[in-house]
Amino acid sequence: METLEYTDVNAHVVARCKEGDRKAQYELYKLYSKSMFNVAMRITNDYTEAEDVLQESFLSAFRELHTFKGDSTFGSWLKRIVINKSITKVRSRRLQVVPMEDHQDFADEGPEVDQEDLEYKVESIKKAIQSLPDGYRVVLTLYLLEGYDHGEIADILSISEATSKSQYSRARKKLLGLIQEQSFFS
Repeated sequence: METLEYTDVNAHVVARCKEGDRKAQYELYKLYSKSMFNVAMRITNDYTEAEDVLQESFLSAFRELHTFKGDSTFGSWLKRIVINKSITKVRSRRLQVVPMEDHQDFADEGPEVDQEDLEYKVESIKKAIQSLPDGYRVVLTLYLLEGYDHGEIADILSISEATSKSQYSRARKKLLGLIQEQSFFS
């Protein structure tokens, strides 16, 4: 059986951080803050909360850096912290799984995207994702944008894998419906 080796291009910076080098901490912050903010923003859907999550995540990461074993990249490890803190923020707003009664069926076919309108469509999709209920948006974001499978999402959110799959399916249909609605009014 082949073992995976992770090559972390920032391993030397992480090593300096473990030694207490403040400049190295700032360097890691500069390297990862924008992408980690984007992850937090996609999950929390709130600029201020995403900023809070970012700061809390880096503080936790630097405080717990001694637990980082290097069996993944630092970025992957930090991303997991950001996702967990983002989910905690959303849960503090009482993350609700949308009941089945609130579910409406929409056609699975999305609108065709014309190249001229691509930028407009991307913004429309972002707005549609942001308008989804928290439960839908979190599962959709973790699955589509962050690349987690339903088993991992179930563990992260403390829900069943079947619930993750159904929330994703409903979120996808709701999102397609919202995108179709927007195209009628544009």
